[in-house]
Amino acid sequence: MIRFPKPYADMVARLRVPSGFLIVAVFAWFSRPSLFSLEIGLPVSLVGLALRAWAAGCLKKDQHLATGGPYAHTRNPLYLGTLLVAAGLSIAARSPGLGGLFAAVFIFVYLPVIQNEEGHLRRLFPEYAAYADAVPLLLPRLTPLPHKEPNPFRFALYLKNQEYNAGVGFAAGMLFLVWRILG
Repeated sequence: MIRFPKPYADMVARLRVPSGFLIVAVFAWFSRPSLFSLEIGLPVSLVGLALRAWAAGCLKKDQHLATGGPYAHTRNPLYLGTLLVAAGLSIAARSPGLGGLFAAVFIFVYLPVIQNEEGHLRRLFPEYAAYADAVPLLLPRLTPLPHKEPNPFRFALYLKNQEYNAGVGFAAGMLFLVWRILG
């Protein structure tokens, strides 16, 4: 993984949410959806949303190292889900430029955030190093990591982690694209 200087990673972590509003404006401006692009992009985004939901429902932040569920395949299922949602929205919007923008944001914003989070997890959970050696950073392993403690999905965790916000944002994006097609 690319190593980013800590001050840079800290800065982009703080700007991640506010910069999202700028990305929404760019998304709205450059979207040129068609019914066909929606048919292709929607399933990609839905897979990403489902992955995010599954991951959020298995995650007890800072209390327990999640190694089961989607975390048995990738250390960052939430970010992988985000990448899939963005790819699906780019496809649905029929905008290669948006795809490039989302890729750049992922590289220069999300990867430094992942780097910061990994440092935090290494300090919090001594067993994280062994987990990181066995499970890929982003692209999932096909067979799950065997683990002793199951990480079942819990709807209460999904709600506690406020993952429904991703669904609301996705729905707004899709409704906008449908409006662009119909309007």
